Amino acid sequence: MADFQSVLSNAFLRRRSDVLVAVGVIIVVMMLIIPLPTVLLDGFMSLNIVLSLLVILIVLYTSNALEFSVFPTLLLVATVFGLALNVSSTRLILTQGADFRGRIVIAFGNFVVGTTGTEGLVVGIIIFLILIAVQFIVITKGATRVAEVAARFTLDALPGKQMAIEAEYNSGAITEEVAAKRKNELEREVDFYGAMDGASKFVSGNVKVGILITVINIVGGIVVGVTLHGESLADAADTYIRFAVGDGLVTQFPALLISTATGIIVTRAISDGSFGEDITEQFSRQSRIYWIVAAFLFGIAFLPGFPWYVLLPLSVASAFLAYRLGHRQVQEETRTREESAARAPEAPAEISPVAPLDPLSLELGYGLVPLVDRDKGAELLDRVTRIRREMALDLGLVVPRIRIIDNMRLEPSEYSFKIRGTEVGRGTIRMGSFLAINPGSVTEEVPGERTTDPAFGLPAMWISEDVRDRAERAGYTVVDSPSIIATHLTEIIKHHAADILGRQEVRSMLDALKKEYSAVVEDVQAVLSLGEIQKVLQSLLSEQVSIRNLVAILEALADFASVSKDPTFLVEKVRQALARQICLQHADDERTIHVMTIDPTLERRLVESRVDTAGGAVPGLAPEAQRKWINALMNAVRHVQQVGHVPVVLCSEAARPLVKTSARRDIPDLSVLSVPEIVSNVRIEALAEIRIEE
Repeated sequence: MADFQSVLSNAFLRRRSDVLVAVGVIIVVMMLIIPLPTVLLDGFMSLNIVLSLLVILIVLYTSNALEFSVFPTLLLVATVFGLALNVSSTRLILTQGADFRGRIVIAFGNFVVGTTGTEGLVVGIIIFLILIAVQFIVITKGATRVAEVAARFTLDALPGKQMAIEAEYNSGAITEEVAAKRKNELEREVDFYGAMDGASKFVSGNVKVGILITVINIVGGIVVGVTLHGESLADAADTYIRFAVGDGLVTQFPALLISTATGIIVTRAISDGSFGEDITEQFSRQSRIYWIVAAFLFGIAFLPGFPWYVLLPLSVASAFLAYRLGHRQVQEETRTREESAARAPEAPAEISPVAPLDPLSLELGYGLVPLVDRDKGAELLDRVTRIRREMALDLGLVVPRIRIIDNMRLEPSEYSFKIRGTEVGRGTIRMGSFLAINPGSVTEEVPGERTTDPAFGLPAMWISEDVRDRAERAGYTVVDSPSIIATHLTEIIKHHAADILGRQEVRSMLDALKKEYSAVVEDVQAVLSLGEIQKVLQSLLSEQVSIRNLVAILEALADFASVSKDPTFLVEKVRQALARQICLQHADDERTIHVMTIDPTLERRLVESRVDTAGGAVPGLAPEAQRKWINALMNAVRHVQQVGHVPVVLCSEAARPLVKTSARRDIPDLSVLSVPEIVSNVRIEALAEIRIEE
């Protein structure tokens, strides 16, 4: 109940503040039209001074310009507010003449100037002109220029900063939420400095209008006083010049504070603390400079005509400050040495922590760095992100963030893929050229440098841009540099998915699934350890079986783990639970799977020779029989490939893991299905039978 009341209270305060701001803006605009009473004018002028003081104090205590992102809009409102006060005071001065009783204006026209009579008028005009000159020529012009440069440089640096954030995200140094937050801050920074570039023009315009209004007040006041109020020229000049100067000072003083705040906020882009903190830190780094200042002041204090009673105290104060700073620096150095000495015996312990290797990294030679440069497109970064998303959909594997770094030990045109620090793939890219791959149906040769496709090992050629169209018409598959690396990376992930899936990844998958399927996760964790679940998932991935349907996998494990915890047995039962998915993966558009069968006698020999090892079940055939079996298998695979189908072996459940294990070295991509994995609505067509000729 208390939380609900707090939410209602906060919502009410937000709505009330919005209403107050809206009403305030409307009042400011109406002040340009509706005459104000003198008391209300004094109140608004006091409020204007307070507002300008608040603005400059907030700017001084702000460490980051984005913390005061409302400043450009507030600058516009404050400028219009000051102009509205100018118009209102001018209306009252001209209509009331000598009877005008605006105390703020009179105070600035008399007390602030410091003297009365003609001398006071002259002094007031001079002070007003100096104030205008300082604000317009020095502060406003400088702040406007800094705002323009800051906006331009911030916009120019945006691509590089975005690329740095993307590189950190791809390397896993930051999370997706942190990357999104940093990009949002970059966009806000660009918007802020762009708005400041335009808002600074309000300040310069305000100064010009202030001069114009003051001149109008003086000339118009004298004319009104002489012609309408019947005053003498001297009395009218004395009255209206005093009021005009007071009005100009009371409106330009807040404008000067706002201009100063504008200059401060756009010149402190590299600050990490408030203005006071930066001053304290940066003015107290060196004690030597204060000794020099003290000596200089002490020396000139004895020169003829110099005020020794001012310079000597300043010299003593500088010397005292130098002594205190030097003493503090000595204490800090002593404390640092003591802390270093105290940590010295523990130095060997600094070596013991193990720095974890990147789960997956892409290393580039310096000649390939433009592929990840945002200023030059950086298409590779976007493709890497898409590959991770596609792998999550195709294999159910959430690929860890891929760290992309440059490696000076590689050739300029080389790239290398590594899994936990071990290289699993390497290739060469010719920047500015295209790779023309021969899929086997090329009608004519094209000029180029012969090479091999790094992803599939197919014959290919490096060709130039001018023969690209010709190569495509001839039947070549033509790909650019980012596509080569992206395709190679996809194949690397597919073939090493089991190596990428670690226990931490499995734990994350189970924790995410537990939010909606807690019963399934708790049931399987009660009978199997995390490592046993990992082994089953790795076995599925090693055969390109998607683990995206994790619920079905865990349910099958929970059902059969009570029978046996043998990974080979559990993998077979999980595959049968995923039978429809596996069949559709190998079936053609007509729901037909073209398979190779095994001679029953040969299959029985494989099953009978089974040997259970720590790595799983393997066939224990004699070397001669093993060689004949592999030769027969390879001959059947070539026959199936020649007739245009992907080779798939169909055998019994007991023989399936043995067939796959025995063929892993010579035919790593061979798909092996068991009879229980075949669903009823899929048709089987046998293309060959694998047998050993005795």
